[in-house]
Amino acid sequence: MKKKIYMALIGLITIGAVSCKKDYLNVTPPDKIDAQTFFNNATDLQVYTNDFYDLVPVSSGLVYTVYTDDASSDNILPLLATDRVKGARVTPVARGSGGWNFAALRSINYFLANYGKCPDAAAKQKYGGIARYFRAYFYYDKVKTFGDVPLYTHVLTADDPDLYRARDSRTVVMDTVLADINYAIANIPKTVQVNTITGYTALALKARICLFEGTWRKYHGIANYQTMLNEAVSAADALISSGAYKLYTAGGPATAYRDYFARIDQDATETILARDYNKTFPPTNGVNYFMTSATGGAYGIPKDMINTYLMKDGTRFTDIPNYQTKQFYDEMQNRDPRLTQTTAGPDFAAYGETAREPVNLSITTTGYRVIKALSTRDQWVSNGGYADFILFRYAEALLVYAEAKAELGTLTQADLDKSVNLLRARAGMPNMNMAAANASPDPFLLTQYPNVDKGANKGVILEIRRERRIEMFNEGLRWDDLMRWKEGKKIEQPLLGIYFPSLGAFDFNNDGKTDVYLHNGNASGAPTGTSSIVNVTQKALTNGTSGNFFPLKGITITFDENKDYLYPIPSEDITLNPKIVQNPGWK
Repeated sequence: MKKKIYMALIGLITIGAVSCKKDYLNVTPPDKIDAQTFFNNATDLQVYTNDFYDLVPVSSGLVYTVYTDDASSDNILPLLATDRVKGARVTPVARGSGGWNFAALRSINYFLANYGKCPDAAAKQKYGGIARYFRAYFYYDKVKTFGDVPLYTHVLTADDPDLYRARDSRTVVMDTVLADINYAIANIPKTVQVNTITGYTALALKARICLFEGTWRKYHGIANYQTMLNEAVSAADALISSGAYKLYTAGGPATAYRDYFARIDQDATETILARDYNKTFPPTNGVNYFMTSATGGAYGIPKDMINTYLMKDGTRFTDIPNYQTKQFYDEMQNRDPRLTQTTAGPDFAAYGETAREPVNLSITTTGYRVIKALSTRDQWVSNGGYADFILFRYAEALLVYAEAKAELGTLTQADLDKSVNLLRARAGMPNMNMAAANASPDPFLLTQYPNVDKGANKGVILEIRRERRIEMFNEGLRWDDLMRWKEGKKIEQPLLGIYFPSLGAFDFNNDGKTDVYLHNGNASGAPTGTSSIVNVTQKALTNGTSGNFFPLKGITITFDENKDYLYPIPSEDITLNPKIVQNPGWK
């Protein structure tokens, strides 16, 4: 049961990315529990709510949004650019497809309609809270995907007129989400458990939900954004003040960040909720394969992400003259230590090993390999991963706290010191200084986020966004961040890779030996022992025989401001229910 529950959890958390075959709200499940003979004790409630984790299946043993969704954003470029990045999404046809699926909701509402008959008050509080946690997450996912959606808080029958209701406004739906998650926080015991939902998990979810909705409203021109941002501050502050979690710092700044994600088993130091995997018992996952396979994923980090990392002394890399043309070894020196714990630096060794790994540019589209969450070498095979996945962690609450207060205009230096500066301390970086950030907003970040708040906190908001992108990289949040900030056009900025001044031989680790040799059809000049020989007619450079790797050469990247912030509703659903109106711009 334990493994089944954990497997299902990731399915529910990635609910927007998968679909169920049976999406009819009025269909009685074949295994429906008879309310007259069930819901009689705590065990009944536990068994039923355990099944919430199984309501939406994982689409594949290899696909888990938490460590793959960034590959559909500007953070990671996979071997094949996704339709979302290319701006090539189309309106789905089939009813219940594309995330417009409500099957999971019926089971939650059925539980909430019947669990009250249990005489165990404590059990009702806990499991009623868990049900509302899942309903809050369900509708949060629907709102961030589609905007307005029909709100159902009761079990529908075949003749229920609500089957054909119109979409409710996102503000109405989010009011219910807020009420549900507040109920969950108040009623689920606040215990520290890594693999099951607790009151602390509910606080973390509330912080994420309210930051998303508050900033969406602010940047998309919807009233009353302050209420949601204040709720985000409240949830994050409650989690911080609880003292239940702290940042994982074992090993110090040089290794702690990498170790935290690469280790096999998570504990409750920083991790609030994780999906458990085990080497002996299936299922396993294929995330490490995506990071190391030339044909399976070939994940690459774009250069603008690499440029985002500060120097180790806290100054901006992008303030250095000619930073754009620095070669690999030089650009990796004296940077935020998280850089070479996120991408393979000059001295990269496989996790748990000491021998330096040969440079291999065939397994990365941009030349910058993804190593965050890359675990031991035996997991680098298809569907061979067994390291735990982190779903919620304390670091996110720190970032939510700082960002929400900055967007509200209530941030102080003391607030930074209790939040993002703890993250910088873990990495051995100087503190973020609010006055300095606001006095000199970073021009490089301004080109990425032109819609940022133009007020007095512009500089510090940009710095918090820098910190969020670096700290939360490859955790499935980047696309949502761009959407809520109304910065979809960021996707259109060139997504490039490592810079090379010419063809020829290059030493990536400064040991006097050639690691990379670039040619345009004749590799005969490559020194013996060169580990990565690249034909630029196949792996293009921006200027032909010089410049940056250009993995998207020939591919048009577009983001339509009039439609791409939301997803389209399946055409069959609109045909079946004329009250459902398609999102703007979609046909």
